[in-house]
Amino acid sequence: MDTRRITGQTKIMLLMADPVSHVVGTEAITAFIRASGHDFICVPVHVGAQHLAAAIDALRGFRNCVGSGVTIPHKIPVLPLLDELTARARTIGSVNYIRRDPDGKLTGDNVDGSGFVRGAAEAGIELGGLRVLLLGAGGAGRSVAFALAEAGVAELVISNRNQGKALALVSSVSAAYPGVRVRIGDTDASGFDMVVNATSLGMAGKDDGDPVDLATLSSDMIVADIVMRPEKTRLLQAAEDKGCRLLFGRQMMDGQLALAQAFLGLT
Repeated sequence: MDTRRITGQTKIMLLMADPVSHVVGTEAITAFIRASGHDFICVPVHVGAQHLAAAIDALRGFRNCVGSGVTIPHKIPVLPLLDELTARARTIGSVNYIRRDPDGKLTGDNVDGSGFVRGAAEAGIELGGLRVLLLGAGGAGRSVAFALAEAGVAELVISNRNQGKALALVSSVSAAYPGVRVRIGDTDASGFDMVVNATSLGMAGKDDGDPVDLATLSSDMIVADIVMRPEKTRLLQAAEDKGCRLLFGRQMMDGQLALAQAFLGLT
């Protein structure tokens, strides 16, 4: 197969975002699925919040589309627009992949958290028993929170600018995983084994502060950032300067790819 050609036989996956300029995962998704022999391409699409419902409705009629990725800020607002959710997406309360069936039916799943855990494992990081500070309770943060609890962390502390969202996530994770200590916290990382940024703070083109008090990082910590562009965010650079072990956004993306491929029916 000539991977440079895009024809009427090419299977298309969209990736809806707002803004879209930061999106780099489309190349990784395309390369991964093409490597398994599919004539496939993933294309970023700039969809504003006011047009999300129309875009999802249009997706139903795009017969050569296998579905769509979903990222900031659509992971939660897209839920009521879909026909069905996997059990995982329903529990998490957000979606990052949509599968389009031949009849136009749209099903949502979320492999953010599962991808994060897989990426950590592939980097040799054992999550079981760790005390983790999770920054962010939005679409990605919710998925990572449930996945960390499933992986057996000893304690999960959730910090979010909107405390109501953090409290709601604490309640949901506690109900699903009663054996894990879950509570809300602030941006002080002192005493944690791992810090995970699941917000958009640090994304290229943004100058909106740091997700954690950088002065509270210490060399014995693992610091992870789900932001993919830049590869080394201000948080990760500060963590590296402190001697921390780093986990990059691309490692989370790579951990998702096989899960997304299976969900889309492209194995």
